[in-house]
Amino acid sequence: MSARNTTEFDAIGIRLASPERIREWSFGEVKKPETINYRTLRPERDGLFCERIFGTTKDWECYCGKFKSIRYKGVICDRCGVEVTHSKVRRERMGHVELAAPVAHIWYYRSVPSRMGLLLNMTVNQLKSILYYEKYVVIEGADSGRERGELIDEDEFYEFLDEYGDKFIAMIGGDAVKELLGTIEIDTEIRDIRQKIQEKTKISDRRILKRLEVLESLKESGNRPEWMMLDVCPVIPPELRPMVQLDGGRFATSDLNDLYRRVINRNNRLKRLLALKAPEIIVRNEKRMLQESVDALFDNSRRKRSVKGKGNRPLKSLSDMLKGKTGRFRQNLLGKRVDYSGRSVIVIGPHLKMHQMGLPKKMALELFKPFIMKRLVDLELAPNIKSAKKKVEQEEKEVFEALDEVIKEHPVLLNRAPTLHRLGIQGFIPVLVEGKAIKLHPLVCHAFNADFDGDQMAIHVPLSPRAQLEAWMLMLAPHNLLNPANGSPIVGPSQDMVLGLFLVTSQFDGDKGEGKYFGSLDEVRYAIDKGVVGLRSRISVLHDDKLIQTTPGRMFFNAILPDGYEYVNQTVNDKVMNRIIAESYDRFGAPATVIMLDEMKQLGFHFATRFAPSIAVSDIKVSPRKKSYIDSANKEVESVNKAHRSGVITNEERYKKVIDIWTKTNEQITDSMMEELKKDQEGYNPIWVMADSGARGSKQQIRQLAGMRGLMAKPSGDIIELAIRSNFREGLGVLEFFISTHGARKGLADTALKTADAGYLTRRLVDIAQDCIITLEDCGTSDGIDLEAVKDGDKVIISLGDRVFGRTVASDVVDPVSKDVVIQANTMVTREMIARINGLGIDKVHVRSPLTCTQRHGICGKCYGMDLARLKTVELGEATGIIAAQSIGQPGTQLTMRTFHVGGVATNVKIKESEHKLGYQAIIDEVAGSMVKNRDGDQVFVTRGNLKLTRISQIMEVDKIMNLRVEPGQSVLAGEIIAGGYDGQEKQITSQNGGTVEIEGNQLYFREESSVIPLKVGTVLRVGAGDFTAAGQVLAEFDPHNDLVLADEKGTVSFHDLEEGKNLRRDDQGQFRVIEFRQAKLTPRIVIGKMEYHLPVNSILSVKDKDKVEAGDILFKISLESEKARDITGGLPRVEELFEARRPKDACTLAEVDGQVEDNNEIVKEKRILYLVPEDPDLERVKVSIPVQQRLRVRDGDTVKQGEQLDEGGFDPHDILRVRGIHALHDYLITEIQEVYRLQGVHISEKHIEVIVR
Repeated sequence: MSARNTTEFDAIGIRLASPERIREWSFGEVKKPETINYRTLRPERDGLFCERIFGTTKDWECYCGKFKSIRYKGVICDRCGVEVTHSKVRRERMGHVELAAPVAHIWYYRSVPSRMGLLLNMTVNQLKSILYYEKYVVIEGADSGRERGELIDEDEFYEFLDEYGDKFIAMIGGDAVKELLGTIEIDTEIRDIRQKIQEKTKISDRRILKRLEVLESLKESGNRPEWMMLDVCPVIPPELRPMVQLDGGRFATSDLNDLYRRVINRNNRLKRLLALKAPEIIVRNEKRMLQESVDALFDNSRRKRSVKGKGNRPLKSLSDMLKGKTGRFRQNLLGKRVDYSGRSVIVIGPHLKMHQMGLPKKMALELFKPFIMKRLVDLELAPNIKSAKKKVEQEEKEVFEALDEVIKEHPVLLNRAPTLHRLGIQGFIPVLVEGKAIKLHPLVCHAFNADFDGDQMAIHVPLSPRAQLEAWMLMLAPHNLLNPANGSPIVGPSQDMVLGLFLVTSQFDGDKGEGKYFGSLDEVRYAIDKGVVGLRSRISVLHDDKLIQTTPGRMFFNAILPDGYEYVNQTVNDKVMNRIIAESYDRFGAPATVIMLDEMKQLGFHFATRFAPSIAVSDIKVSPRKKSYIDSANKEVESVNKAHRSGVITNEERYKKVIDIWTKTNEQITDSMMEELKKDQEGYNPIWVMADSGARGSKQQIRQLAGMRGLMAKPSGDIIELAIRSNFREGLGVLEFFISTHGARKGLADTALKTADAGYLTRRLVDIAQDCIITLEDCGTSDGIDLEAVKDGDKVIISLGDRVFGRTVASDVVDPVSKDVVIQANTMVTREMIARINGLGIDKVHVRSPLTCTQRHGICGKCYGMDLARLKTVELGEATGIIAAQSIGQPGTQLTMRTFHVGGVATNVKIKESEHKLGYQAIIDEVAGSMVKNRDGDQVFVTRGNLKLTRISQIMEVDKIMNLRVEPGQSVLAGEIIAGGYDGQEKQITSQNGGTVEIEGNQLYFREESSVIPLKVGTVLRVGAGDFTAAGQVLAEFDPHNDLVLADEKGTVSFHDLEEGKNLRRDDQGQFRVIEFRQAKLTPRIVIGKMEYHLPVNSILSVKDKDKVEAGDILFKISLESEKARDITGGLPRVEELFEARRPKDACTLAEVDGQVEDNNEIVKEKRILYLVPEDPDLERVKVSIPVQQRLRVRDGDTVKQGEQLDEGGFDPHDILRVRGIHALHDYLITEIQEVYRLQGVHISEKHIEVIVR
């Protein structure tokens, strides 16, 4: 290890060292295991700290003291043999140990795949049995019939030895492996393998390819295989494995010294045994122990039984020193501790401006010390740096004056761990404060995810002018108002500020001075000071020359909004406030918004103090109707249990129904409780005000206080059917308390385990996306993806405008009615355009996307669109991949914490509806699927069907319309005039929502958007094609808990391959259920006439053998998965699964072509064979095989579209890509990932997901 300039290098490599190389590095052999003489405390000669080998411990002095002083530099003492030099050499000089037997390097034989094993064509266990002296390996087989490299045991070895004498050679231990490795001809081996690969078309054995890889890399690097066996063991410099004396005379030593000591002891003992010609068995045992000790030295954690030190702690070996988060690389080389930094607890600083933070004087002195010292010298207050330092340490008066000068306009960076996204570090201008805590501006807490319950923050000082400039221009808090994940404001009032603003802008009927008139804000202020008028009373004021009705509080609030912002005449809650901030940023820019935010903060705190709301137990109002709701729920549960006992329903159905009943009851109680709270104290019940304003608390939390605590989840995620009927106001019973502990513990355990997962997810995302950088302004592609509004049924969750915001339009957006171009291609969608897109009723927009960008490296600016953190076109060089990874990973970590706060209450449990209803009028266009009439005379579906319907509005009678201005088939926009009058009244009639005009008979109506309701088997239809349906009318009824299979025709049931005791089991209620039976090959099915119905595992039979059935009777049912409490535990792994595109356990099969299903009840090797007959007669029919236990979604004669599911199961992303193409895959991944985050109420811009998916 020559002392070259080690600071300049590009990379570090790890490679094999030959024994010669190790001896070349070494300055001498370590022969004794001793370290330090306990009397003289000097290193022992030839020991692990020997000065002759590793260099002197005292600068410029030899061991015996004959030569002292720098003038003897380089002299080697003739008495003690120590060179006179720096003591620093003890950090770089290495030693070595000559091993008495060759030893395998653990990295090369124990790692997977074992490199030695690949070279010798052996498994790890075979290698181990040679190295640990269990089996012999044949070197020369003579005529024994044994090949070179074969393993034989001891008895065989002696047999062959007697028979063939010296011709037969077999060896054992490290020598044997070294011999085998030494004779490998690398070039010849590579040639042979390549020839083999050319002869075989398909390589079945992956090991051959791996072996080729290892051989080729050995050839390239010029290393020899036998170097994997060590004859010499290197000893690292003593200063890197120090030994220090503690108080009390004991020594603390590095674990490596213990490990080296074991190696040397065993090696010396082995040498002695060999010299004494000890019996083979003893020598072997010693060699095995030597191998073990060298293994432990190199990599202790890789062995099954690692070597333990004091207190049963595994010792840290050489590999452990480098490995993982606390190893050399990640801890010391990539992450160093920083000078000019400090950390302290944070407290709130309500008086600070947005760009300021309060810096304790003590910290400021330490952080800015060198700056202050220079300043003192410049001002000639101190003669030199040394005395300046003294002054600073004594905290003299002039020091603080210099400090004030120094920190002026010198930004500092604040960071709160964990830094999950880029807003976790922001710049501020320091303001000196007393005390020892950092003061933080209350509005930036959300970005740091900080609160004041003892959080700590770190502070860093940027030193160079360039660093300071960057902190000023890019990192200063007022420049970071928006969340890069979705472009919405991340700074905004919270908690007490929201409460204050909500109270001051609300209106209180009968407040003092109601109905008075004022000319200006100043008059109102004066009246308030004099106590003539209340802050919440309704008054009339001149505003912009118009008389408006408002309240004094609202006037104060409007006074802080930027000039030109419309008068906000409503009660302001957190949603309104966020809207105001976003609009202000859009219209007036960041500086005006920052001023407004600071004023909002002042106002909020001021009025929260003025109104001083308080909270008491008496404010928690329990609904008087709670008891009646609970009684009726208990009755329902009892009747469900009775039905189960008499065998009408299965246990799963009973469980699900009970959960439905309690969920419904909980909703009723919650609603009635919220009503009570709202009415209480004239609408100013403190709890209601807190929740309504959005300051703190949610419906869920108030429900636990005053409603009923509801259903709890078990640690497994299943829901406990015993609901907790009490709330915290009434107090829980003993059993209820016990059930609650489940959830509380689950919350804590989840938080501990999942935070690490979320952090790891972010790291992996960063790892794959870090090269996604904006490298070009426009790649010029017109390709893109189609976006449409996200709907759940017919409810719009995210409007089209919101989805395309900040994207570049790929092709012109055209008004569907007038065909005018609304937005030209290659234009970025801004906030103003959103309303136009939503208003025009456009179905979908074709936008550019990172997925379709043609740029090879990175992404182009147009495909990426807007930089959401600045709402401007993204700049070249922006690290979009990392921003995307942070935006997805950061909520992941937040979501984990969320479980912990709710305390395990099963939220998100949906009530299972058993009817299809619509909230609007509609016309049924078409009913698809095959139906039969059942015993009750109702139409039921025997296959899956669809109900196509169109929403309609404004039904009018044609003969009452005066002066009709539209004709059938015409498209009308919302607000367009359609007639001059109606029913004798001459008044212009406008269209409410727009749509297409239809006239049928005497009725005129507007058709709006169409939708399709999928219907499952067994659905009873209550309407027909062409029917008009009213809002709330039942269209169809179905069983929400089971999938049913019905008889297509009347006939007699006959069971095939169903045998009780084998694949049929009878439960306590006398119901038969199909179970898995592996012994015999049975394909259980029910046959009626020509129809065969296959029974999947877990089917519950509703008929018996030889029963007579009518068409539409239930033959068997399959219970659907019961709802689990969905929390983030389900969320994060789901996100990972999607990003990694894993294949689900039982993936469904997709139809490869459009066509008709042909099912001939063919079964081959536990798989059902279906055929798809394409519509195109020239194409061949496609054969599909589906595992027998999977439930089919189609049956003989159904028509399917390409990409449709043929059986039940999860989607495999690979199949979607293959069958439906890249756009479908994109839609699937984004919808699924967004679904996870949306459940938790987190909004992430889709482009981030696209960047990662790319």
